[in-house]
Amino acid sequence: MVFGKHESHVPSVEEDCEFLKSRERWIICLLGLLAAMHVFIFSAAFPFFNITDEDMHFDLVVKYSHGHIPVGLETISSESARYMVHYSTLEYSVAPNQLLGGKFPPPEWTQPTNETSEKLFGYKVSARIGTNYENSQAPLYYVLAAVWFHAGKAVGLHDGSLLFWLRLLNMLFVAALVWLAHLTARSIFPENCFLRLGGPALLAFFPQTTFYSLNNDVLSPLCFGAAFICLVRLLRADVPNVQMGTAAGLTLAATFLAKTSNLPLITVSVAVVMFKVWGLARSGKFRAGLPSMAGLALCAGLPISVWRAWAKYNFGDSTGAAMKMRLLGWTYKPFGEWWHHPIFTLHGFWTFISKLVATFWQSEFLWHGQPLASPVVDIIYLILSGSFVGIALFAVLRRPAFMPESHRQALWLGFACIIAVVGFLAGLSIIFDFHYCPYPSSEYPYFTSGRLALGALIPFLLVFTLGINYALNKFRDAVKFIVLAGLILFMLISEIVIDWPIFGSAYNWFHM
Repeated sequence: MVFGKHESHVPSVEEDCEFLKSRERWIICLLGLLAAMHVFIFSAAFPFFNITDEDMHFDLVVKYSHGHIPVGLETISSESARYMVHYSTLEYSVAPNQLLGGKFPPPEWTQPTNETSEKLFGYKVSARIGTNYENSQAPLYYVLAAVWFHAGKAVGLHDGSLLFWLRLLNMLFVAALVWLAHLTARSIFPENCFLRLGGPALLAFFPQTTFYSLNNDVLSPLCFGAAFICLVRLLRADVPNVQMGTAAGLTLAATFLAKTSNLPLITVSVAVVMFKVWGLARSGKFRAGLPSMAGLALCAGLPISVWRAWAKYNFGDSTGAAMKMRLLGWTYKPFGEWWHHPIFTLHGFWTFISKLVATFWQSEFLWHGQPLASPVVDIIYLILSGSFVGIALFAVLRRPAFMPESHRQALWLGFACIIAVVGFLAGLSIIFDFHYCPYPSSEYPYFTSGRLALGALIPFLLVFTLGINYALNKFRDAVKFIVLAGLILFMLISEIVIDWPIFGSAYNWFHM
């Protein structure tokens, strides 16, 4: 299928994509392998521990590996603190000219051991044992990472190699994400070769540093990606069966248990389920669809309710956020003060949306105290995102006769997911007074961490590639793949140029 009123003048997809179609399975396998290699290289290049709370997430992995689920305020464990002191670097937050001698000290693990150094090391470990403000995070990532941690120990890894082994779990997640993106596009656009392969190809080289770090955000796109395809199939089914409902429920539960900030995606999903129930009732098929809906409610509601009850009992609220808010010093603003937020000005909205899009594509890391980013590259990603998402929206609004209703439903669901996560982060920016917190802060009162929106990654790329497809509807599919290859080349080259300084760090895996 090619979108546009000149469809009859364009060579068929089968003619343009016969070579790719016959090898599609192998192409997806290759893209998954390339995605894993991409994650491996950059995960090994970035030293520990980065500024997106990687040390706190590591501490939770260590605790879960011992079968301990944190309860309330807890300090970093001494085992975790020893790793942190031994393998952490100042390079993320400090420039060399700020240090004595104008250079970074050699890694701790390279220093000779004697009685004095052991004593000093013990003092450093004691100083590192502070409160872990991520203790209330949902458990799914930490359970999986703890199992992976034990697997590394079982094959003989230890010390720094074991740390980097933990990061390499993301290789499996990203490879699975490539496959899931293909499955989603194939389910929605089975006849369009470009749309089936475009999203997976972009994912294989997506320059998001979250995939090179220990954190629970990395699971969000995988879990909700699975939920997204389940919801699409649920909407398409005349009468959904129990298996459909069960799969949708379990994937939605996994989405919430991966990261509670995925709540806006859960909200969209609930709305979709309610829409389906209404449709079943209107067509007189509610009784036939009831087992499926009951299975969905049970499989999603029970795990989510259990964790919410646990969080309420141990951390003070059903999301576990109250404890973290107290530690960071956030307070709720009175309702009347919400509307004075700078996001309601043109400059404030531009600051919010431009930074959010930039960090969604790339990084929010610092290096030597400066953002590890390029303003020019950030603007290019903003223009590409706004242009192709806008074009895709225009395509759906036109409601061309050759776009089936099932396609439009899936695409509207994708748009709803994008709007929900952006609106959620804007809402969080508005309702809190951040006081003296470094980020967000009173001077910069915006949640612009793109990693918090990664749950919508597969829906976003689906819409994004649709925009490319529609923008180039007068051209052969070969032209679309050339444009896609050019975009991937830009992503890869710009990422290498931006991140090149980290490869020389004496603290990374290549120098261990």
